Amino acid sequence: MSTTITPLTAVTPTAVTAPIGSRHHSRGFWLVAFLFAATMAFAGAPAPLYVLYAKEDGFGSLAVTVIFAAYAVGVAVSLYLAGHLSDRFGRRQVLAPAVLLNLLAALLFLTWHQLGWLLAARFTSGLGIGILTATATAHLTELHRTARPDASPHRAAVVGTAANIGGIGLGPLVAGFLAEYAGRPLYTPYAVFAFLMLAGLLALVLVPETVEPAIAEWRYRPQRVAVPPQARAGFVAAAMLAFVSFAMFGFFTSLAPSFLSGTLHHTSHALAGAITFSVFGSAAATQVLTARWAPSRLYAVGLVVLPVGLVLVVAAILAASLAMIAIAGVVVGVGAGTAFKAAVTSVIELAPPAARGETLAGLFLVSYVGMSLPVVLLGLLLQWAAIDPSIVAFGALMLVLLTLAAVLVRTSRPRRRDRVTGLMSR
Repeated sequence: MSTTITPLTAVTPTAVTAPIGSRHHSRGFWLVAFLFAATMAFAGAPAPLYVLYAKEDGFGSLAVTVIFAAYAVGVAVSLYLAGHLSDRFGRRQVLAPAVLLNLLAALLFLTWHQLGWLLAARFTSGLGIGILTATATAHLTELHRTARPDASPHRAAVVGTAANIGGIGLGPLVAGFLAEYAGRPLYTPYAVFAFLMLAGLLALVLVPETVEPAIAEWRYRPQRVAVPPQARAGFVAAAMLAFVSFAMFGFFTSLAPSFLSGTLHHTSHALAGAITFSVFGSAAATQVLTARWAPSRLYAVGLVVLPVGLVLVVAAILAASLAMIAIAGVVVGVGAGTAFKAAVTSVIELAPPAARGETLAGLFLVSYVGMSLPVVLLGLLLQWAAIDPSIVAFGALMLVLLTLAAVLVRTSRPRRRDRVTGLMSR
């Protein structure tokens, strides 16, 4: 992403005029970044806590993956139904409800621990995150453009990535440490993140609006999802790569903590949070460092590193090795971060400007299907088979998809004529 989700623009918003280099916009930029990061951190917080819920209520790996999948479904639904609404109603007017949905999810987590309520809390959080990512990314870009009109947009992209992927990585890390050392592990993490989200929400009144709500007659429709015919081959390659990248994100935020506790007998919640953080932290760092790379280079690195990380994950589980799973997390993060950035950058290049938002919407929806479907299937398989053959089957399927993606990338991208040959033909 980049893992940062690009706003899915349905209409062209009208910019709000503001003084060049406005201090209010500079301050607003950092306030939105804080609110974005805090809410994303809350969304990632349950990862190291699923083991506690499973122990308390007696459900297994399948239930854990379904709870996690409820979040991914919520994100996909809200991206489709509401990811574009801030273009019409304004950024702040949409950011506030997105954060309020996550505050509601925090209240559900704090009040009930039964499976049905956990599903409701995760789905509600996903609904808010889907709206938030599209809106906050656009808001950061516009605030930065007004505050520093002569500066490169690179800073906004870096901060957006750090808040998005870095935030969702910090959530498990902080929640794991709080659960391990602060007491009341199923309450304290949510209370802390709820306080941070509430503080950011209150500070939103200080943030300038960057879109003037349209006054023309308007009729609601969901975000369009379409792929132009000329972009389909490249889109399929990008979508397959995004699917696998998000499947690995899903694995490390759903089943990996259970593996640490059940197979390796490491019950530290701080350790579980640190392993999850390693994936998202390395993904965010990689995206920042490769911000100016061309899609071809991103594809080349992602298609090498991600399979290596996947093989390391399978080997770590077969060998029951903590050191290997820690290394695998970092490698997977680097590979998935690079691969997904390649997919997004490629789709932006392939799609015509008029259809770019619709094509990106399709890519993001495929990505969140990837985040939920494979881990649910793996959880279901674990009900019938031991962990070793199950993880081998999961890894084999992901490797097949990556191989197909590599073939499609090679065949769909136009071949550039060798520079020497080009000179000789003149």
